[in-house]
Amino acid sequence: MIRLHLLAVLTGCFLDFCLGDPRWLWHPVCGIGNLISRLEKILRKWFPKGEKGELAAGRWLVVFVLLLTGIISGTVMAVGWIISPYAGFLVESLMCGQMMAWRSLRMESMKVFHGFEKNDVEEARQAVSMIVGRDTQSLTDTGIAKAAIETVAENTSDGIIAPLLSMIFFGGMGIYLYKAVNTMDSMVGYKNDRYLWFGRAAARLDDLCNFIPARISAGLMILAGYVCQFFYGFTKGSQNPYSGAMGIKIFQRDHFNHKSPNSAQTEAVCAGVLQIQLAGDAFYFGKRYEKPTIGDPVRPVAYEDIRRANTLMSVTYILALIPVVILFFFTA
Repeated sequence: MIRLHLLAVLTGCFLDFCLGDPRWLWHPVCGIGNLISRLEKILRKWFPKGEKGELAAGRWLVVFVLLLTGIISGTVMAVGWIISPYAGFLVESLMCGQMMAWRSLRMESMKVFHGFEKNDVEEARQAVSMIVGRDTQSLTDTGIAKAAIETVAENTSDGIIAPLLSMIFFGGMGIYLYKAVNTMDSMVGYKNDRYLWFGRAAARLDDLCNFIPARISAGLMILAGYVCQFFYGFTKGSQNPYSGAMGIKIFQRDHFNHKSPNSAQTEAVCAGVLQIQLAGDAFYFGKRYEKPTIGDPVRPVAYEDIRRANTLMSVTYILALIPVVILFFFTA
């Protein structure tokens, strides 16, 4: 059973690597998102407006979403294993493949890169608007590239390592519950007038669920920085854009330069390894938010750094999978 579970993890990651999220195929996260939207409308009618009412409504949103997601995903997983170990393996593989986000994150962020590659800044701007929550209309070329890099860095944890750990330790139901928490945070976890109180429970739960994975991701990304530095130096020689030592330095200094206790963990490592400066002030819903910078501007941000950030993300992912492969082969 343990070997089949570990094999399901590896098979699911392979499915994500090959297929990603085909646009023609319905995705469970869409279902979770629709559930959140419908429950929000219902709960806002049930509870009074104001701080206490919206806090209570937001807590019940978390309860209902997790309860329904857990029941459905847990039932599907349990039925698979009851039918046969191989049916359970197949179900868990598909559940893992659906919820891992390596391929989609790489594809969507590289669309920004390809826009710059064609000297089409508006194409790059449109592409980055699909993967970030900030306003992109007034972003400069550098701002567009930085936004894409930050998204890759942050989602190395949220979209890859955290779901992977959830799958390893809690199976298919675990990865679905994690994505439910993550989706709630992305939909209602804003500190604006509409969601300041309603989304607080979802945002705090997301912070809690990502606390350990974010730090594991940062550690793996530091190792990945050294791997990238070694192979780049070995194959291409001078002017190495990667620095593992800078990854450690900036991580130690800037890993809390964000209102979220988790977001700056991998962003700090990425900024350090690539020797660039990320973050800073940004606009959300037409309002300017002051944010500290992350990293030092050893060199200016270039659109090529989007590809380098994806390389760093991919090596981090590989390093995370190595223990799973070892356990699979050494588990009786």
